[in-house]
Amino acid sequence: MLRLRSRAGLDTLLSAAAQMYLAREDTPNHSQASSPAVDTHEAGILDSYSQAVTAAVERVSPAVGHVMVRQRSRSGQERRGSGSGFLFTPDGFVLTNSHVVHRATDISVTFPDGFSHQADLVGDDPDTDLAVIRVSGVTAIPAMLGSSQPLRVGQLAIAVGNPLGFQATVTAGVISALGRTMRSQSGRLIEGVIQTDAALNPGNSGGPLVDSRGLVIAVNTAAIVGAQGLCFSIGIDTAKFVAARLIRDGRIERAYIGVVGQTVPIHRRLVLYHSLRADSGVLVQSVEPGSPAERARVRTGDLIVEFSGHSIDGVDSLHRVLTDQQIGTRTSVAVIRGTAKELLEIDPDRRPALG
Repeated sequence: MLRLRSRAGLDTLLSAAAQMYLAREDTPNHSQASSPAVDTHEAGILDSYSQAVTAAVERVSPAVGHVMVRQRSRSGQERRGSGSGFLFTPDGFVLTNSHVVHRATDISVTFPDGFSHQADLVGDDPDTDLAVIRVSGVTAIPAMLGSSQPLRVGQLAIAVGNPLGFQATVTAGVISALGRTMRSQSGRLIEGVIQTDAALNPGNSGGPLVDSRGLVIAVNTAAIVGAQGLCFSIGIDTAKFVAARLIRDGRIERAYIGVVGQTVPIHRRLVLYHSLRADSGVLVQSVEPGSPAERARVRTGDLIVEFSGHSIDGVDSLHRVLTDQQIGTRTSVAVIRGTAKELLEIDPDRRPALG
C-alpha cells in the first residue's frame, strides 16, 4: 500500500488526479466522433453502387423489349408465351432465346416507349438457345455489346427484362462463376455459360445481362427452379457468333453422322493396350439407316473413341467436334469393336433441321 508522508504530498496527488479527469472530459469520444464519418463513408459506397446500376440501366433499358408470341406445339395446339429481347443493331435486329420464339406463329415486341412492333423470325438455334428476330420502324437506340472474355468473378452484373410480364424490371448481383456448361433443350451442351445471382424469373429469358458500363455481357436464359441465386446466361461472345450466322443463313450448320449413343467407361486394360487418351467413350446404341455412320460401316455396339484426330470421351465431346467444317469432309473415326481398334472413314452430312 502507498503511504503519503505529508499533507503536501496528498495535495499534489489530488491535483494531478483532477487534471487527468479534466483532460479526459475535454478529449472527444472517439467512438462517437468517428461514427458520422463511417456513416458518410458507407453512404458514399451505396451512392457509387446506385449510380453505377442506374447509369447502366439508363443506357440499356430503351433497347430491351417485351417479346410476346403465339406458338404451335408439336400436337398442333396453340399457346401464348412471352419473354424478353434486346435490340442490338440500328436496323431492327433483336436478340432473344430460342425457347421464347421457337415454333412461333406470331411475334410482337413492345419497347419501353410503349410502341408495339410486329416481328419476323430471322432464325433460331436450339443448341445454344439463341434466336434473332427483326422488327421494323423502331427508333430505340441499340444496346452496346461488350465481351464475355475479360469478365471476372465478383464483378457487378445487372439483368434487365420482363419477368412474369412486369416490363422493364431490373435486378442486380454479381458474377458468381464463369465457364459453366448447361444442357440445352435439344440435348447439346452450351459452353461458356455465366452464372450470376442477379434474380431471374420466367419472362427474363432473352433479356440482357450488362456490366457497370451498360455493355451487354450475356443473354439471360435460365434459373434453377427451387434454388435461390442460381441463374445462368449465355456469354455474349457466343451470342455474337450465333447471331451473325443466323442473320446470314437463318440457321447454324452442324455436322451429323446418324448414331444414337451414350457415354460409357472403357475397361482399363483396353485403355492401356490401345494407348487411349480417355477412359470413356461413346457406345453406339443404334445407327440410322442411310446415315453417314451406316455408310462408314459403324455398327451397334461399337465404342467411338476418336473422331478426326480428337479424343472422344463422351457424347458431349463428339458434339463439339461435329461442326460445320466437318460437313462433306471425309474424316476418320476410331472405334473399339470387341477388343480390337478399327479406323473407319466417314463423310458427315449436314444435320437436319430440328422440329
